[in-house]
Amino acid sequence: MSYQDGKYQTEAEGLHGLVKVATTITGGKISDVEVLVGAGEYQSKANDVIASEIIAAQSTDVDAVSGATVSSNAIMTAVKKALQEASGESQDKASEELTTDLAIVAAGPAGLAAAVSAAEQGVKVLVFEKEKITGGTANMGMGPLGINSKIQKANFNEISVAEALKNQMEYTHYRVNGRLVARYFKQSASTIDWLEGMGVKFAGAFRYFKESNATWHIVDPGDGKIGPGCASAMNKALTKRAEELGVKFYLETPVKGLLTEEGKVTGLIAESEAAKYTVHAKAVVVATGGYGSNAEMLKDRLGFNLDKDFFTFNVPGINGEGLKMMWDAGAQKYGDTVEMIYILPHNLEYMVADGVLRQPNLMINQKGDRFMDEGMLGNTTFSGNAMFLRPGHYAYVIMDRAILQKYQEDGPDIMDIVHPAAGFKMLDPVIKKAEENGYEAIITADSVGELAEKLNIPADKLQKTIDDYNSYCDHGKDREFFKNPDYLHKLTGEGGYLVGKFYSGAYGTVGGVKIDENCQVLDDEDQVIPGLYSAGSDANTIYADSYNFTLPGNTMGFAVNSGRIAGLEAAKFIKK
Repeated sequence: MSYQDGKYQTEAEGLHGLVKVATTITGGKISDVEVLVGAGEYQSKANDVIASEIIAAQSTDVDAVSGATVSSNAIMTAVKKALQEASGESQDKASEELTTDLAIVAAGPAGLAAAVSAAEQGVKVLVFEKEKITGGTANMGMGPLGINSKIQKANFNEISVAEALKNQMEYTHYRVNGRLVARYFKQSASTIDWLEGMGVKFAGAFRYFKESNATWHIVDPGDGKIGPGCASAMNKALTKRAEELGVKFYLETPVKGLLTEEGKVTGLIAESEAAKYTVHAKAVVVATGGYGSNAEMLKDRLGFNLDKDFFTFNVPGINGEGLKMMWDAGAQKYGDTVEMIYILPHNLEYMVADGVLRQPNLMINQKGDRFMDEGMLGNTTFSGNAMFLRPGHYAYVIMDRAILQKYQEDGPDIMDIVHPAAGFKMLDPVIKKAEENGYEAIITADSVGELAEKLNIPADKLQKTIDDYNSYCDHGKDREFFKNPDYLHKLTGEGGYLVGKFYSGAYGTVGGVKIDENCQVLDDEDQVIPGLYSAGSDANTIYADSYNFTLPGNTMGFAVNSGRIAGLEAAKFIKK
């Protein structure tokens, strides 16, 4: 195929927003590929490598860079678009009009639940998803909340709806919609049954940390290995059930905006590679998952610097389009925040170290001072909040190899389902990998002096903090923050020091529009916008300022349950 010489600027979806690429054609060949606006700092290594490989191969059919797959694919997609433009291939798209009862924007757990719920009521449903697969961020998750479920009762781990509702309302200081929370909690056990009826299996109901409740219904993926990503089996079951009910999915077809008429939402505009769709619908459910991958929105709306001092677990493409289209349609901007946690940056690659180093040992800020009871490290929201208040939004958690050996022999102080105890015997290869990769969030030192130098803290200050802490360990009493004596392990430096540099972060954003207990979107006057519903993280304003980790599974639980509510209520509206 021949290409016309020139410089072509194109873009594609990256990990945290659009990746913009300039592709130069000289003498009919690819002569240069320049990433103008790329992915975050930890993915930038893809830029030069992929560009060089594309030029060498004269093709976009090259291997992605390990550890930067999403960014690699974004660059390749952008160059592919440039080559299509340079070849003179027609960019004209067919225009098509569609009519349906209900149109759903995005096929994550909320959108899928809405589709099944509505289709069960006999309405025609079309779902538009910009990615190649369904499931959204939930494909990285583990399972939803359920309260007073059969699974909990069978394991004597039940918590009543009344107890859970009191917990949630007091935790949030009643700054949330109690009617919405109550409807969600009351429905949650039947939703577990509903999912089981589609073939979803659950490994049990789990706590996240010791003081939390066993509300987290973790999906059994079928291979006996529960962990991050096992909820994808639930998404597949929802997708299959939706298709059985006649729901039609338009994948790789992002929605560009909503259609409105006299204050009512009457459909949407969507566009695939091949066609532009004008979709006329009696109601629309928007469930796009927030904006946890949109660096600009995170900075503008919440003040976070994505991939610099704030890190998320969002899948690519969670960029806030759904919120923007609802705001454009008159929705009230309301209550957006993050599910605050703390992590080693992009810790999926260093998950073992994250689990080992987050134990409740000595934690200090950039000045070498303690600032909280480290026993709270099990509650990642509380600890993440505290770290966010430190300069740079990070803190150091320090242990030594003598403490590590204790954990290896006796088990860790804090253990959760995400970080298995087996990791305590697998730390050294991860440390070696971090050193080879220049990863700065895992730090080792043979002495206090060396550690002080690496942490940029005066050695005498760090030594005093350690000495004071050790005196509390000797006496079994923390005179500063009154930590549980069981967690007071003396730092002797035996075998060397091991340190995790933990940053505040988030699973993603929650909130952005205001809904009622029927998942109807409200305007600035708290009036319903007819025909517009929202579910999942776009509409999740049930936490106030902090995620409630004492009721784990809450965000996925809200996604599935609010989606189920939205589908049911939209069907009622359609049938009026």
